[in-house]
Amino acid sequence: MSITARRMGKIHHYFVWQNYNNFSTAVANVTENEFRHSEKIKRAKLRGKALSKFRVSRYSGLNAMSSGKTLNREEFGAEVVESPPSAFSPVEAKRIVHDLFARNPLIYWVDFLVSFAVGSVCFALVRRTPLFSPQQAVCFVVSALAYYRAALFIHEIVHFPRGVMTAFKVVWNILCGTPFLLPSFVYQTHHDHHRKTTYATDRDGEYLPFARRPRWEIVKYLLTSFIIPPLVVVRFAILSPLAWTSSRFRAWVHAHASSMVIDPKYIRPEPTPRELFWIRVQEALCFLWVWGVFLVPPIFLGRWPIPFLIQAYATAVLVVLINALRTLGAHRYAFEPHPVEFSEQVLDSLNYPYRWWIAELWAPVGLRYHAVHHLFPSMPYHNLGKAHRRLMAELPSDSPYRQTIRRSLLAQLRELWKEAGKASQNLRANPAEQAASTLA
Repeated sequence: MSITARRMGKIHHYFVWQNYNNFSTAVANVTENEFRHSEKIKRAKLRGKALSKFRVSRYSGLNAMSSGKTLNREEFGAEVVESPPSAFSPVEAKRIVHDLFARNPLIYWVDFLVSFAVGSVCFALVRRTPLFSPQQAVCFVVSALAYYRAALFIHEIVHFPRGVMTAFKVVWNILCGTPFLLPSFVYQTHHDHHRKTTYATDRDGEYLPFARRPRWEIVKYLLTSFIIPPLVVVRFAILSPLAWTSSRFRAWVHAHASSMVIDPKYIRPEPTPRELFWIRVQEALCFLWVWGVFLVPPIFLGRWPIPFLIQAYATAVLVVLINALRTLGAHRYAFEPHPVEFSEQVLDSLNYPYRWWIAELWAPVGLRYHAVHHLFPSMPYHNLGKAHRRLMAELPSDSPYRQTIRRSLLAQLRELWKEAGKASQNLRANPAEQAASTLA
């Protein structure tokens, strides 16, 4: 749009919103409707009222889904306020994907069993190939990735309604949950990661504001991948039987050592009697498995399972490390602990629709469509990609939903590292805030 008097023959002066607090006078030729729009903004400013409908989002459009955002462009040194984008409607989004909530049990069974079988075969081949050979390296990586995919069905299981695919839950806990020391009860708190009242709060054990904390918090989180496997062994081999004999110790173990979370300060709520029963059943199975691995070989085979334990530890570390990297890429982690709106929760989550052959390795079982999952937690994993494609096709081109897309995990990790670097500089400049962050 030209703003020169020579082309349009008429000059209007109007005010625009600039730098959040000041008006700048811009010379522009506008239509009558645009002039009335600028006058409306001017009057609202003079009255001291905030026009949230036209505000610039404070962080990558996190607030834009519910209220729209302001788009600015430079014209002769002035910023011109354009029309806000279309607001995102979860109701409209659900209408678009309303037929994608039915689970296909066959897909679940085939995917899980094939993944588990491939992992088991390759795990066995690792010790049957020359040490440090390319063949051994390939078998090791494939076994870890296949087991990783099989294990992440726990994310689907916790979203099953009660009574749905019960046989799948039982078989998964027998084949994966017990030998991996990952019984499904440790992930039941995942529901707090979706609730509007708990997401990104102290009651959400799967959220930490990495983008608002020093970089060493990210490094520390990744380094825990090396100590989690032995800690889990201690949890089920030693702490479980002690918890069975002491109600007070039982309460401590349940609150502090019974959840698959990233926040070490997370305190798990007390279980219901029904939940406690199944927790004890799964604990008993894991207890028997751990001591069986330690005692059966020397008693019945005459040898200690040292090679198996070394391989199991290495595999577990790789699996946990990949999952830690995936977790860092699942959200922007921009919120300090406080309740947020549902729209902000969705925009804080990310999708990775590109390079599926790579994304499926580090974010399998639908987890690369994490924003879609937070929109529709009950949608089965095998329909999340289809839902994303429909939303991209039918939502407006300026829909805030499109802000959830990332090209690659590496790009998002670089962005998170950059944001954490800014936070580190701010904390160094403000010692009081740094002390508060350390205590948090």
